[in-house]
Amino acid sequence: MHHPRIVAVGGFSSDVGKTTLVCRILESLPGSEAIKTTRGHYRSCGKDPHACCVSHLLGDKPLIRSGREETYEVGKDTGRYWDAGATNVHWIIATDSQVEQGINNALTRVQAERVIIEGNSFTQFVDVDYLVMVASSTDLKVKASAKRALTKASALYLSDDSDQTDLALKSLNVWAEKSGFKNLLDELPVYTKRSFHLLLKDVRESLALALT
Repeated sequence: MHHPRIVAVGGFSSDVGKTTLVCRILESLPGSEAIKTTRGHYRSCGKDPHACCVSHLLGDKPLIRSGREETYEVGKDTGRYWDAGATNVHWIIATDSQVEQGINNALTRVQAERVIIEGNSFTQFVDVDYLVMVASSTDLKVKASAKRALTKASALYLSDDSDQTDLALKSLNVWAEKSGFKNLLDELPVYTKRSFHLLLKDVRESLALALT
């Protein structure tokens, strides 16, 4: 069975820049596939149902959509993956209890040497070669799935604009002291937009080691 190398991109919370980072990695690692994980529930999510709710797509089994025809839509995360150069895109729509089955089924469809996966929850069920957690200093709240993923993280990425890097790093350090995550974060390299090239170097080295 084919076992692709996995780069996971998780996030402290929603809208912190996960998709943007996934796209930068896809652009920098040509030939990679991508997976988007979306957890749904059988009720309104409280947001605009036409923009975000997937409850109507849920069933007894996780739904996996693959290929450009099923996953490309301008402006959507999966469409952005294609635009960034992904050779194939797989979209998992699942309830909490279906995530494990969904990610394992999606991985069987991957033909490329590497796959970039966006999401937190799947990291409970799959060993990844590199996991970068994305945060923004303007919102350092950590959702439950992110707390679990943080314990497996390889690095942290601050998505703040380059001219805000120094302030963002200070905010992160203050947050770490207050939140109880200081010991964990002290062990992780922290990258920013200015040091993306170093993050990419770290990712490439980790993937190379995984092949030996």
